[in-house]
Amino acid sequence: MLEPKPVVVVTRKLPDLVETRMMELFDSALNADDRPLTGDEIIAACAQADVLVPTVTDKITGELIDALPDRLKLIANFGVGVNHIDLAACEAHGVTITNTPGVLTEDTADMTLALLLAAPRRLMEGDRLVRSGGWTGWTPTFMIGDRIAGKRLGIIGMGRIGQAVARRARGFNMSIHYHNRNRVHADVEAELEATWWQDLDQMLAHMDYISVNCPLNTETYHLLSEKRLRLLQPHAFVVNTARGEIIDEAALARLLAEGAIAGAALDVYEREPDVGPGLMKLDNVVLAPHLGSATREGRIAMGEKVMINIRAFADGHTPPDRVIHGNAG
Repeated sequence: MLEPKPVVVVTRKLPDLVETRMMELFDSALNADDRPLTGDEIIAACAQADVLVPTVTDKITGELIDALPDRLKLIANFGVGVNHIDLAACEAHGVTITNTPGVLTEDTADMTLALLLAAPRRLMEGDRLVRSGGWTGWTPTFMIGDRIAGKRLGIIGMGRIGQAVARRARGFNMSIHYHNRNRVHADVEAELEATWWQDLDQMLAHMDYISVNCPLNTETYHLLSEKRLRLLQPHAFVVNTARGEIIDEAALARLLAEGAIAGAALDVYEREPDVGPGLMKLDNVVLAPHLGSATREGRIAMGEKVMINIRAFADGHTPPDRVIHGNAG
């Protein structure tokens, strides 16, 4: 059990309401200027810390974990994904990891639908044209796009977010298809009128739109390889609000440039914040700056999750959102 006010290091600026509450509850060291910290700076900041609160932009490597003080036994991640944290090293050092699941579902699903509409209707192209002064008026064949109503949507990953995307897409009268490691419950399939494809390659070849909503792990890295992307029909669109590394970004850019795929809309990238130069040159791709969870409500809810996990751990209880439990002494 930690002291009543554990020492907590936060690596990035969080919403004001979250930071204020963290100062009330904990002995908190905040990042006022929001500058990304280097590994050495994180180590220095944690010299007397009990808890580290990193974000997806922080690389919590095995070497960094080796250098953390023995008293630091909790990494309360501000975010769902923990791919930026060396989980094996944490477990070896007896460091517990928590995350913030469940609170980003609706926001990420909203963003997915926004991108799903933006790409085929060429909204960003139109915006750029109007702002440049190049629009000369309406004509019957000007900036023709593609309809989504009545089209087939293939969802890769039918967890909470995938199901939320499906519910929204049903409102646009889309036909729902999905690939998942395990088939979802029959009641969910019935509610969503969803068709399960055990074979991802077969699904890809039959869809009009693809939405990537699966987690990143060793099995899903470059899941959409060039070989798989070439299975898509020339009129198909790809939307990714999950993790950039799930798609071979360079291959996607090549196929978009060739016209082998009609378009894409991306909120995540392989090497954030860098975006592949091939994508930057294309008009048939919408590029968003990782906005999936970027709502006031979502970010505050993430902060609340972090604080609940810290308080539970400090009180000697199992944090509700524990990813791994550090077993070492």
